[in-house]
Amino acid sequence: MSRVSPLLRLRPLLVAPNRSLSGSSVLNAEGGEGWLSKLLVRKIEPTKESHSRMLSDKEVIYSLHTHNIRTDSTEKYLKNYKTSVDIIHSKKADLCCELMGSWTVSVGDMDQALHLWRYTGGFEKVDENKRELKNDADYVKLEKERGNFLRSRHLQYLLAFSYWPGAEPRTGGNIYEIRSYSLKPGTMIEWGNNWARAISYRRNRNEAFAGYFSQIGRLYNVHHIWCYKDLQSRKETRENTWRSPGWDECVAYTVPLIREMHCRILEPTEFSPTQ
Repeated sequence: MSRVSPLLRLRPLLVAPNRSLSGSSVLNAEGGEGWLSKLLVRKIEPTKESHSRMLSDKEVIYSLHTHNIRTDSTEKYLKNYKTSVDIIHSKKADLCCELMGSWTVSVGDMDQALHLWRYTGGFEKVDENKRELKNDADYVKLEKERGNFLRSRHLQYLLAFSYWPGAEPRTGGNIYEIRSYSLKPGTMIEWGNNWARAISYRRNRNEAFAGYFSQIGRLYNVHHIWCYKDLQSRKETRENTWRSPGWDECVAYTVPLIREMHCRILEPTEFSPTQ
């Protein structure tokens, strides 16, 4: 039996043309659809499949490390982390992980670094890698030393949305923007359904880098990562997107799903695979 695509399981919720909600008509003065109607046209049908299975490949796991650095220790911290990366990459025969990107925050949460790793082989390989590195005395020593340079840290395990690009490394001097969303529980499939369409409006300048959702750590957390030449390019790209017919509709459908959101501008470290 053929499987129905998970992104086609959403059906419109029909609203009667003359019905009012909280005293506000769904139709505007000209008889067309108003903004309120855009917030009422999607619902999720019950499903026996997890959203992770429906939206992603569960055999590829990503980890996002967020490190808050002591203000006087940035250089020491980056040197330490680069050495740790070199050790991991020297063990390619034994480990199934690779660094996808390393950044420091230039706008947003200052004195912060983010590192994105990819594991091939599911959580089984994540467990194997952890055991292998715990037995490496040099790596363990670096981890302990790194604690002296940090105020706090956070780790999330993520899956990639299947409709996003595959996080291919970029060359040249770029900046990155990570937009992080905390969603209402139960809305991940609806988010995926709308962004599967919305991402088509953001391909013109190849700015879409990668999109992920959390599995372990802060749950119902989504990260969209964008790549731009500079802040002016970011401004122009976003303004052009708003001129695309249909983009405003995607925004109208997804905004009600968000509990909290914030963005950070990132600059690649000198050892980051993507620049």
